This record gives sequence, C-alpha cells and structure tokens, in this order.
Amino acid sequence: MKKVLLTMGALLIAGSGLIAQTLKQSDQIRSEKRINHALTIDPLKPSSVPSAQQDELPVMLPANKNVNIVSIVDIGTSANAYGYYSGQRSMVWYDKDLNAVTNFHRMGGAGDPSGYSGDLGFDYSLDGGETWVNDFEVYEATENSGGTYFTDAARYPHHGIFNPNSSAVADESWMVYFAPNLEGTNDGWGGYSYGVANMGDPSVNTKNLQSSPDGVYQLLPSGFEITSEGAVFVTDLNHDLAADIFQNSIIVQKGAWSDDLNDFVYEQDLVDHFTDAEMGSPADVKIAFAADGQVGYMSAISDDGSAEAIGGFKGYYPVIYKTTDGGISWDDLGGIQLGGPNGLEGIVNGLLTDEQIGEVYEEPLPARDEIPYTTAFDHDIIVDANGNLHIAVVIGVTSETAYSITTGIPNILGAYDIYTTDGGENWHAVKMGSMLRFRGTWGDISDDNRIQITASDDHETIFVSWNDTDLEAQEDNSRPNVFARGMKPNPWGTADLTCVEGSAEPTNVTLYSEGMWNATFISVAANTREVDGKYYIPMVYQALQDGSDIDPVQFKYIKDFYFTDADFCVVGNEEIAAVKGLEVGQNFPNPFSSETNIQVSLANAGNVNLEVYNITGQKVMNMDYGYKTAGSFTMTIDADELPTGVYFYTVEAGAEKVTRKMIVQ
Repeated sequence: MKKVLLTMGALLIAGSGLIAQTLKQSDQIRSEKRINHALTIDPLKPSSVPSAQQDELPVMLPANKNVNIVSIVDIGTSANAYGYYSGQRSMVWYDKDLNAVTNFHRMGGAGDPSGYSGDLGFDYSLDGGETWVNDFEVYEATENSGGTYFTDAARYPHHGIFNPNSSAVADESWMVYFAPNLEGTNDGWGGYSYGVANMGDPSVNTKNLQSSPDGVYQLLPSGFEITSEGAVFVTDLNHDLAADIFQNSIIVQKGAWSDDLNDFVYEQDLVDHFTDAEMGSPADVKIAFAADGQVGYMSAISDDGSAEAIGGFKGYYPVIYKTTDGGISWDDLGGIQLGGPNGLEGIVNGLLTDEQIGEVYEEPLPARDEIPYTTAFDHDIIVDANGNLHIAVVIGVTSETAYSITTGIPNILGAYDIYTTDGGENWHAVKMGSMLRFRGTWGDISDDNRIQITASDDHETIFVSWNDTDLEAQEDNSRPNVFARGMKPNPWGTADLTCVEGSAEPTNVTLYSEGMWNATFISVAANTREVDGKYYIPMVYQALQDGSDIDPVQFKYIKDFYFTDADFCVVGNEEIAAVKGLEVGQNFPNPFSSETNIQVSLANAGNVNLEVYNITGQKVMNMDYGYKTAGSFTMTIDADELPTGVYFYTVEAGAEKVTRKMIVQ
C-alpha cells in the first residue's frame, strides 16, 4: 500500500549506486526482450493445409482434480497465425443485452478458402455462444497498385459492440471495428481502417481509411474501449519506425456516433508521454472506463522516470493517466513502484519464495527490497464498480539487460492484478498465480503469456486469464493451456481470492479438453456472461496446425467455462468476525434522498471516525465522533451535502475499518 509518486531527491539518491547482487550464470536464466511486433508482417502466401496435430489425451480425469472439462466449438478461420498476434486484446466481446458473443479476425482459411488475409470478418452468436454464424466478411482490402500487399490490407484488429439503447434487438446494435493497415507512410504501416456492421444484418457495413496526419506516426493500436456513453477510444504509440524514434506521445482516437452516417466519426488527440531514452517506445498502452463513462484510465507499460530503478536496473512498470471528464483531459498519475522499500507488498514479499531467490541470485543474496522487478511486455486493464483501475500483468525479476525480464526457472513469474482502492493514489498487488513458462515460439513468431482481465456484469468480481503450460519438462510456452483465477476487490486493500479446497492455484481451464497443450493465442472478453449464478467467461484461442505460423488456423470457442460465487470468499472477514471489535450495519434507508442512519456497535471504547467517498475514490465527507464508550450508537448522514450517486462509507474505530456502499437518489 505504497504511494505511487516518489520525490526527485529519493530518485537521485537511489540512482547513485548499484546494489550488490548478481544473477546466477545458468542455462536456466534467460533475459527475455520485448518482441517487436511492428516489424513483423506475415508471409504473403500460406502453405498447403496439413491435418491438425493433437496430443493424445488421458482417458480418465484424476479424482483429485477439481476442474471444469470444457466444451470447445469450432468457429471461424484465418489465413495464418498472425491474426491474433501482437498486443491487441479486443477480439472477443460479449454484450449482455443482445446475449451476443463475437470473435473478430482476419479472413482466410478453411471457412473462407478464397479469402485474403488483409480482409476482416467476424463470427457471432446471438444466443450466448450456443449457435454461430462464422466468417462473415465486413471489410475487403481493395487498394492494390501492383505491390506485394494491398495498401489497405488490415492487420491486428480490435472490435466491440455498440448498443446505444441496451436493446435486445440485433438490428439496433452495431459491431465496431478498428485496425492498422499497410498504407506505408510509417515504414510499411501508418494507416487505420475502421467501420461498423449491423448486428442484425452485417451486410450493412462501412469501411473507412485514415492516413497519419503530419507529425503523427500511426502504428499498431493496442487499446480499445467502448464506454457506457457510446464513445469509442483507441490508443496507439506515436513512433516513427523508419527513424526508430518515439515521438513522446500517445495517440488517442475518440469516436462519436453519427446518426446521419450510421457510423463513428473519430477525432485524434496526442497525450504527452516522455520516456527514458534507452527504452524508447513504451511496450504497450491500454484504455478502460468506469460505468459512468466519465472516469477512465490509460496505462502504459513504460519507464517515464517516475519510479525508482532498484539498484540501477531499468525495467518496465505501469504509468497511469486518469480522466474524470470522459476523455477530454488526462491527468498524469505517474508510475507504479513495483519493487524496493516503497514497492508493492504483494510483489516484494509475494512473488518469490526464499528458495526461489536462491535459484535466481548468487551469494550473497539480496534482501527482498533490493530485488528489482519489471512487468512483462503487455497487459490488460479494467475499471471496477468503485471506479478503480485493475491491471492484469505479468511480473518478474528485472534482468541485468535493461528492459528485459528474467525467465527460465519455473514459477518465478507471477500473474498479478495490480489495483487501486482510492482512485489511483495508492496501489496494491495480488498474485493470481505463478507461471511455469513465459514465451512460446511457432515458426517465425513468438508470443508471451497474453494475460487478460474480465469483469462481472456489476464489475464487483474480477477475473484474470493467461496462457501457460503445465508440462514440467517443457522448456518454453509453445504447448499452453488457459489458466484463470478470480477475485473480489474489497476496501481493506486485499483481495478475495478463490478459497474453496484446492483453489490456492488458478484453474486450468483447458485441462483434459481438446484445447489441452494447444490453447495458443487466447483472447478473452472483458465482460462475463451470467446465467443461473454462474460467471461464464467467453474465451477463444486459435489452434495452430502442427505448430506452424503460416498455415491456416481454426478459431476455437471455449463454450462453458465458469466460476460461481461459491468459489470466492472475503479475505479479512474471518479475522474481523473473530475480534468483533467493530460492527457496522448497512445504512437505512438505502437508497435515500434526505438522511440515512448507520448503526455502530463497539466492543471496546475508542475514537470513532466516519468517511464518505464517491465512486471515483474522492473523499467527500469526514465526521470525527471522538471518543466513544463501548456499546451501540447511531450515525446520521445528510443527503443535502451529497449529489445523487453511489458512495462508500467507512467507519473506523482504532485499528479496525468497515466499509459499505450506499446510494443517494
């Protein structure tokens, strides 16, 4: 629970010397560098289609394995493995009002045998994933002056569903897509392709092309969001590829719906983002908004100098920007300190065991707060019901090579949810699981763990998913499964991790299914589908043919993986119940428009304080009740001092706090 921002004096002191630590010189230790997706353009022609290779699966499920054996459905296809490659994560979407699941991708493959990989289409289900229409093309590349590639050939697409009236009628909703293309003004890249398709009749669709404006170098957008107010946001890095110079800004495309055009019209803004010269361009930038459509965050995997480089070892960390006006302006919250004396407790004392520290470092071993930590090279973000940001990211030890991550030793990487409970002033880190391996390679392409985040419909439960293998003898991550774990964030700054028997580890989603050891390049929806108390998480992976990158791929929908509320508990509740020093009732009435009352019981005398926060984490009321004797009493909150909305009140007595939600109407 450490402050994000460091003083300049602390930074100068920390940078004056290196700590005495040395990574072991071992074949197990690897320094993984960032993959440069921007320089990767897939081969023009795929080879012939071989038969799929599938590992022989065990016949019986071991009795001690508590897992869902999922059903997997073939949906669309693509010309090669590059369709789900790169940093984009918005390929799978779920809209609860339509009960629609969609999978957006490049075309080609068995479902589109004459298709071109520069065309775009989608697979969609209007009954929650039971039945599908596959490979419906909505974008065709047509600009070809005789070159190797069409200049409007689309790559690495994003998409979502725009449902302005929360309608269950498909004709009233639109699938929105956005992708980079091979226009060529930025060393082969430089253009954007975007448009919409009607969900009731996708043949009603649009296609638009946008060139890079003067002084801007459009590249490969990695962030995509559709807000509750119907605005579309896309984030990209302003990076001149030919000169290999990052232009110190993040490109933000904001789209607004036009009834006249039945399409989105975009405006482009640049948000200043200065980075360490040795690092150059950030590795990734994502965007997400709260339910009100006004509070939003951008997170860049970067190094802007605001976090301390422990021992002088340079690594990546999330740098956060926040808006409270729907993206009109952005405040720079600075970087999140991962390691060191001011680092996050869940990382400093939660990532590595003492034994693992001995596996990574030579003697003398560093203290825990002397170990430098870095994020991996991609991440995913979402905003919870309280308007607070959650960051799903892989954390590891910073290598001796700047901006690289130490891998090779099993389980020294962690899948994390880094989140705030107060709008970005303080941060917490919860380890969701360890990772056996980091990077897989298929032909000429490589991909990391593809960590992603999902929220329940009320955004009070958070799920993190990633790719990893469970084969101890496997030296890389080229034979992955899908893993997932959930949590309920709470006001104590801890997490409600799954706590049923055997669930100290994440769930292996594809264990003993068709996707076992072959669930590559997963994409996971940002929202769950909830039926009968079950949180279904829409997931798609692309099955590779014999591990090839250039052969056609089959997209596979994981139909029936879910969690239930029984899988979660509140960390801290048992301790609080055992002490019973402070009991706080739910305010009554709730909702209220004039005043509301809160019953409080103290087992012991002490000072009592009441604080009220709005949904953005801003404190709007503080009431000091002074010293109270043991017993019960009633607090009163006057609605005249509070605008209409959702609030959280925290009663503090001694070392104990209880927080509950209330609504002013």
